[in-house]
Amino acid sequence: MKNRVKTPQEVKGILERQSYIASTQIATIVYLAIQMQRPILIEGPAGVGKTELAKALSQALAVELVHLQCYEGLDETKAIYEWEYAKQLLYTQMLKEKINELTAGTQDLNEAVERIVAVENAFFSKNFLVARPLLKAITLGRPNVLLIDEIDKADPEFEAYLLEVLSNYQITIPELGTIEATSIPLVFLTSNNTRDLSDALKRRCLHLYIDFPSNELESEIVRKKYPTLNKEMVAKMVAAISKIREMDLKKLPSIAETLDWAQSLIALQSTRLGKEELETTLGVIAKYQADAKQILEKAEELLAG
Repeated sequence: MKNRVKTPQEVKGILERQSYIASTQIATIVYLAIQMQRPILIEGPAGVGKTELAKALSQALAVELVHLQCYEGLDETKAIYEWEYAKQLLYTQMLKEKINELTAGTQDLNEAVERIVAVENAFFSKNFLVARPLLKAITLGRPNVLLIDEIDKADPEFEAYLLEVLSNYQITIPELGTIEATSIPLVFLTSNNTRDLSDALKRRCLHLYIDFPSNELESEIVRKKYPTLNKEMVAKMVAAISKIREMDLKKLPSIAETLDWAQSLIALQSTRLGKEELETTLGVIAKYQADAKQILEKAEELLAG
């Protein structure tokens, strides 16, 4: 993967072809992560494009995206691997039927036990191993992007599982030993800052904070996604969203809400953006009634200019 992109500007270009408008800082950190083979920890408000960055890059490089969605209670059986017990049970039944054949010709009990034990080792072979996202990413055998989404939602104990993967790109399975990556994945971890992550985890990652974009960048993102929307409408939308983000709301609108708003105005075939249009599409921007009420009270101020 290191040879696929040669400069940060090239990263920026291939992302733009996937309709992801990246800042110079984003493109540079992604480029360094590829060249240094280091994970990226992306923090920032929800909806600013953290997850989309990993998805866009996997599409741009034409490599598989392996996605691990984190949640409270996530453990190694869902994230790394688990044993296929039903298959092992079937194997047990087959072994019982073949036990006489296995021990045929043995001279004593010790020799018979040795033969059975030799077969018993097959119970914990790769034939019965179900690879979950982390194990899949390091054993895929070809370049891939591993997205560990919303790591801050997982329990702090889960971070310990990640350290071996992120440090050496390997996973230790007690029954099989250490499995090393056949091709090192490009790892993205995203966080909405719902809790502090450990210093040990942060040390292993390059850090990227994606904040709400400038008006100029957000306008470019909207125009790239919805080129049929006229520039004046885009400018007015983005300016209004920027002002809304300065308000004391329970949830500030992100880029995702801006794009949804643009799509809703196109669907309604709106040619202007006034108080009426804002009121009828407010459910796209505001996710809480108290927020909606505040926005409506300042509608004229938000749409002025």
